[in-house]
Amino acid sequence: MGLCYATVYNTRHVRPHRNTIGMVYLITAFLVSFVLTVLLIRFKNAYGSLTADSDLTSVQKYHVRPVPRVGGAALIVAVLATCLVVAWREPDVLVPILLVWVCALPAFLCGLAEDLTKKLSVKVRLFFMAASGVLVYFVLDAQVTRLNIFGVDWLLGFAAVSFVVTVVVIAGAANAINIVDGYNGLAAVVSGLIFAGFAYVSYYLGDRLLLVTCVSMIGAIGGFLIWNYPRGMIFLGDGGAYFIGYMMGVVSILILARHPGVSAWFPLLLCFYPVFETLFSIYRKGILRRQSPGVPDGVHLHMLIYKRLVRWVEAGPRSKRVQTQRNALTSPYLWVFSSLAGVPAVLFWQNQPVLIGFTALFSILYVLLYRALVLFKMPRWMVLKKRR
Repeated sequence: MGLCYATVYNTRHVRPHRNTIGMVYLITAFLVSFVLTVLLIRFKNAYGSLTADSDLTSVQKYHVRPVPRVGGAALIVAVLATCLVVAWREPDVLVPILLVWVCALPAFLCGLAEDLTKKLSVKVRLFFMAASGVLVYFVLDAQVTRLNIFGVDWLLGFAAVSFVVTVVVIAGAANAINIVDGYNGLAAVVSGLIFAGFAYVSYYLGDRLLLVTCVSMIGAIGGFLIWNYPRGMIFLGDGGAYFIGYMMGVVSILILARHPGVSAWFPLLLCFYPVFETLFSIYRKGILRRQSPGVPDGVHLHMLIYKRLVRWVEAGPRSKRVQTQRNALTSPYLWVFSSLAGVPAVLFWQNQPVLIGFTALFSILYVLLYRALVLFKMPRWMVLKKRR
C-alpha cells in the first residue's frame, strides 16, 4: 500500500519530454475513441435493443429516437489504449496511470450495467461509485487531507474523516457529471474544458502523471463528441458519465495531494458548475420538496434553459428535427456559463482569496439565473427564437 502511494506520488518528479504537452496522447485517445464510437453507431442494430435509450417520454428525456447509450465504452478503452503509448514514451508513469484506470472500473461497470439493464437502483449505483472511492483511498493511497477551510482541515487529520470525504468526493463527482448530462454535447464539452484547466496547471507544475491523464481524457472526449454533438447519434450513458466524473474527482484529489502549494479552491472552482448543480439539486429536492434526491425531475438548470430560452416549437414532419436543434442549442448556454467559473479558476489558481471570491460570485449567479428562469424574468436578448 505504501509502495502504491510512493509510485503515484513520486511521479511528479518525472519530467521527460518536459517541453511537450503530450499531443501524441491526445491524438491516440482521440483516434481510438473516434473509431470505436463510429463502430458503436454503425453496428447499433446488432445490439440496439439491449443498449438503446428508447424512453422518449419521461421527464428527463429530450431526444426524438432511440439512441445507443454506451459511448462511455469508447472513452475508457481510448484511455487504456493511451497507456500503450505511455509504456513506450514514459514507462515510469505507466503503473500509476493504470492504477487510476483500474480504480475507475467499479463506477464505470455499474454505470454500464445500468445502461444495459436499466434496472439498477440509485443506491446500488452509489455503492459502486463509492467502491471506486475506496480503491482511490487504499490502492492509490490518495486522500483528501485539506480543503483550505479553517477547522475542516483539522478534522481531515483524522483518518476516518479523510476516508469518508475521499469516498464522497469520488462518488459525488461521478454523479455530478451524470446529472448535467442532459443535452447533446453538454457534459462532454463541460468536462473537456475542466480537464483542459487541469492540464494547463499540471503542465505548469511539471506533473507528467496528471498531464498525461488529463490530455488523454480530452482526446477521448473529443473523439466521442464529434458523434454526440449536435445530432446526438450516441450518448455517454451512465457508464461514460461516471467514468468522466470519477476521473475529475481523482485528478482533483491527486493535484492537492501531490502539490501542497495548490489551493483546494482551484479544483472546486474549476468543477463548480456540475458540483453546484448537484448540491443545489439535493437542496431543492431533499430540503425544499422533502423527497429523495434520487427522484428525477424536470427542473434542473439545463432543462429550464431548454424550456425558457430555446423555446420555439413546430408541429408536423419537421417537429423531430426542430426538437433536435433545440436540444443542441441548449448546451452552448451552459458551456459559457460554466466557463464563468472555469476561466478564473485557471487564471488565478495560485490566488486563494480570489478563488474564494469567484466561488461565491458563481454561486450567486447560479441562484439568480435559476430564479429568473423559474419566474420567466429572463432578458429578451437571452431568448432564442426561430426566425420565420
